[in-house]
Amino acid sequence: MTLSERSVPKAGRGVAVVTGGSRGIGAASARLLARSGWTVCLTYRKEKDAAAEVVRACDAATREFHAEHGLPGTPTGAIAVAADVEEPASIPEVFTAADSLGQLTVLVNNAGVTDRSARVDEMTVDRLTRMFTINTISVIVCAGEAVRRMSTRYGGPGGSIVNISSAASRLGSPGMYVDYAASKGAIDTFTIGLAREVAGEKVRVNAVRPGIILTDIHATSGDADRPAQAASTIPAGRPGTADEVADAVAWLCSDGASYTTGAIVDVSGGR
Repeated sequence: MTLSERSVPKAGRGVAVVTGGSRGIGAASARLLARSGWTVCLTYRKEKDAAAEVVRACDAATREFHAEHGLPGTPTGAIAVAADVEEPASIPEVFTAADSLGQLTVLVNNAGVTDRSARVDEMTVDRLTRMFTINTISVIVCAGEAVRRMSTRYGGPGGSIVNISSAASRLGSPGMYVDYAASKGAIDTFTIGLAREVAGEKVRVNAVRPGIILTDIHATSGDADRPAQAASTIPAGRPGTADEVADAVAWLCSDGASYTTGAIVDVSGGR
């Protein structure tokens, strides 16, 4: 049974916030969640045109879902919100915008950064501060906003939080970016702790740990050829795709994962 074949509430599945939703894993997750019945609020930093393209794809998918399931009324369209999670104080504005779409039931904490390869003795405090602010602190702040909307403690219906971690959290990324690996290791720990904290409030919290995935994150770190160069180190023999990661994200958001919380799902081709 697919996500779209499961029982669907008359008003749809609610609202999904996807941070960093204009490209890569975030964009793929936003599109798939829209195809599965969620109204999407995605964030972007600079890529306004790319975000608009994802919104159009989400709108088309949402209309198709409503027609397929005979849902009444005109479906609410997706929105894209400009937000820089390097400034955590701006994060509540994202969730206020999402509130205008309906009831929040999903958060995909996807926004993150890496940096150019460097040894720890070459890293600056500015680099470390940016890395942990975006990859760790903003994730926790977003989760707090989501819990205040989803948790039965606050009168919410429950929901699902999916944090995007990285295989680097268990591999360590020596000689490349141990700071990035550490920031994602913190996400693994946070996922487990928060899952236990809110399990009795109908909020599930899980993480997906992608391996080497074909996205432009490698180019931004100055290593655009890394997926091809690393293919021989992957048991599956190839890098993964953003859509393959999105499949795991969408499953964790679905009723099919109703008894899954505190899990960390590796999507890494066996690496």
